[in-house]
Amino acid sequence: MSKLMLGFMASHSGTNMQAIIDAIKEGKLNAQACAVISNNSNSLALERARIEGIPAYHISSKKYPDEEELAQAIINAFKENGVDTVVLAGYMKKLSPNVIHAFKGRVLNIHPALLPKFGGKGLYGMYVHEAVIRAGEKISGATVHLVDEHYDHGKILNQKTVDVSPEDTPESLAQKVLKIEHQLYVETLQKIASGEIVI
Repeated sequence: MSKLMLGFMASHSGTNMQAIIDAIKEGKLNAQACAVISNNSNSLALERARIEGIPAYHISSKKYPDEEELAQAIINAFKENGVDTVVLAGYMKKLSPNVIHAFKGRVLNIHPALLPKFGGKGLYGMYVHEAVIRAGEKISGATVHLVDEHYDHGKILNQKTVDVSPEDTPESLAQKVLKIEHQLYVETLQKIASGEIVI
């Protein structure tokens, strides 16, 4: 079993990241939280990182208008902290191919639907849940997948489902899915650490 050295990228609240950190502290996940990067200087994710004593970085296109420099700053921050696996936890920017290649096959994302359905450009956050309800789906859920150069496209690693009831609104469905996202991300990472899922 190999210990995962995790680098997180989050834009807002970082609840998935916190669930993973909590699982590490509780001994449920063989990993170490090495660094947190946010493109938003006021994100709760950076605040969470500081509280947990994890190196926290605000790296954005405001600081690095050049795309290649931005990508290099992300890579450097992670490499300096020994990161071997990148976890996207509500990161709202498209990741540079340079970052994806620097951690090839070890960049994970979670999507609030059952890919390949309801994925792609523009389908994020509440837009996903609105689309699921509009389509009359009976089941939704969350997907952990590897990240490649296309939105929501990389290899699917694990999925968990929730029932969609006729009374569900996009908001209530979002709550249901978020609850299982926290479990699914931790479970998937542990399966990677134990070798049950090979990436």
